[in-house]
Amino acid sequence: MPVPELVQSFRFQVRLDLSPGVPAKAGPSSLGDGAFAECGGLQLEMEVKDRTEGGRNDSVLRSVGRVRLQPLVLKRGMFVPSSGGTADSSLWMWLQNTVAGVQPVARYDGTVQVYDTTRTRVLATWTFSRGLPAKVVGPTLNARTGEIALEELHIAHEGLFLAVPR
Repeated sequence: MPVPELVQSFRFQVRLDLSPGVPAKAGPSSLGDGAFAECGGLQLEMEVKDRTEGGRNDSVLRSVGRVRLQPLVLKRGMFVPSSGGTADSSLWMWLQNTVAGVQPVARYDGTVQVYDTTRTRVLATWTFSRGLPAKVVGPTLNARTGEIALEELHIAHEGLFLAVPR
């Protein structure tokens, strides 16, 4: 019997593409270029509704409720293009334009793909739809360390799905 392969969490790629139906003038066709150091928030939580029934004192009936979606949390190092210039501000601009009421609102669909150790085979793919920037966090700056400046993007979305290749 073959030994199952454990999925490792360090070989992954994130892709953010403008949602279908959103005009191209809303924002760049893609954001982030897959260069994220961390990805969290890949979770769904279903609300369970309890119902008590008269005369039934030894148990509770349970039914399906709404799903609660957590925001995706992406972290990446701030970077300057190799051609020079200033730090990439595309994530900040997405939030600032949304807050400022720039129409049409740029919504992005995304995929998070996890690869095998050779990076030749996709082991799992999460997709989310119609993401909005809920929060952008700038780096913690500290003159006493040599750490890379990380920025963080929280994306509120309208659905999260897991596809496992067969």
